[in-house]
Amino acid sequence: MTNNTEAVGANINPPDNRLTRWFTHILSDLGRNGIFIALIAVVALFAILTNGILLRPQNISNLVVQNGYILVLAIGMVMVIIAGHIDLSVGSVAAFVGALSGVFAVKMGMPWWLAIVLSLLIGALVGAWQGFWIAFVGIPAFIVTLAGMLIFRGLALVVLGNANIGSFPTEYRALGNGFLSGLFGETDPDIFTLAIGAVAIVALVVQQFRTRAGRRKYGQEVEPIVWVVAKLVLVSAAIAFFTYSLASYKGIPVTLIVLAVLVMVYGIVMNRTVFGRHIYAIGGNRHAAELSGIKTRRVDFWLFVNMGFLAALAGLIFTARLNLAGPKAGDGFELEAISAAFIGGAAVQGGVGTIGGAIIGGLIIGVLNNGMSIMGIGIEWQQAVKGLVLLLAVAFDVYNKRRSGN
Repeated sequence: MTNNTEAVGANINPPDNRLTRWFTHILSDLGRNGIFIALIAVVALFAILTNGILLRPQNISNLVVQNGYILVLAIGMVMVIIAGHIDLSVGSVAAFVGALSGVFAVKMGMPWWLAIVLSLLIGALVGAWQGFWIAFVGIPAFIVTLAGMLIFRGLALVVLGNANIGSFPTEYRALGNGFLSGLFGETDPDIFTLAIGAVAIVALVVQQFRTRAGRRKYGQEVEPIVWVVAKLVLVSAAIAFFTYSLASYKGIPVTLIVLAVLVMVYGIVMNRTVFGRHIYAIGGNRHAAELSGIKTRRVDFWLFVNMGFLAALAGLIFTARLNLAGPKAGDGFELEAISAAFIGGAAVQGGVGTIGGAIIGGLIIGVLNNGMSIMGIGIEWQQAVKGLVLLLAVAFDVYNKRRSGN
């Protein structure tokens, strides 16, 4: 009798189906990488609507050059949002630092590198000023940075005297308009740029297979090899197309080099350092983080120092691209940076978000701007579309939270 019961029980429990597990894993992975799929969909849509003009080499290069300052701000903004704060002052800080750099480099005749270093230092000091009020006085970041938006916009106008400052030294302008090419000789397309793309693809493949091997070694579940190869082929094709487009135009933008360094550094900070884990812990549950011994005030302070530094860098990139420091610089920067973070998957409540997601969110905004401009859509409709995209991104985040019961 016992044997029959066991036999019936064995028939009730279905066998472990590898195909089912693989299918489940793929669906889960698609959900985690939904923002990347969204970027591909937006690019494909505007490629069709613009009859392929969007994908021309010049437009691909412009996507980076014209949106570099927003991507820099998005890196700092997503860190601030993960910790449960917001920063409304970054546009004004960028304008203020850009104006000061004009005074240093143009009016005072400082060496270009000294003007840049001093400007970045001032940006960090501005962040320390705001971080002090937020971390140690206890004023909400929304209020402090709202005040900062007014203060530093006013100071930018004072520094400029309601006039423009230009033109900047050639080396300074390279930060926003420079290109790196021709290191292996003048060719079309540029061999150096193609070589960098090949190195990036090889590094990606090696990293993915090393990660997979490490998980197998410790008995962890790994992705189906077919799925791994499919993703690598797709991403490698995207990298190859991107680098070929750059190589066919002017080469690698200096702005892209700056962004690549920032993404690598801050990716390591957020994923592999104690400081990064503390940021996520504070955003997830500030009270629990304090009880666990995390010095939340210190973390908040350095977060805003970092935000001030990146806002200064964004201001320098924007000023260098225009070759002009003007009163209107920085208008709306904070809104685009916040939008990039939320579109990239940052949670409204804090505790969730990634550097890569913020960059992809910023690229989606850049593609929207570029695509709609090519189509001749007015700025008023561009603003409306970007607002709708932001609303849908946050609504999707709220829906996921409710569905998961959080």
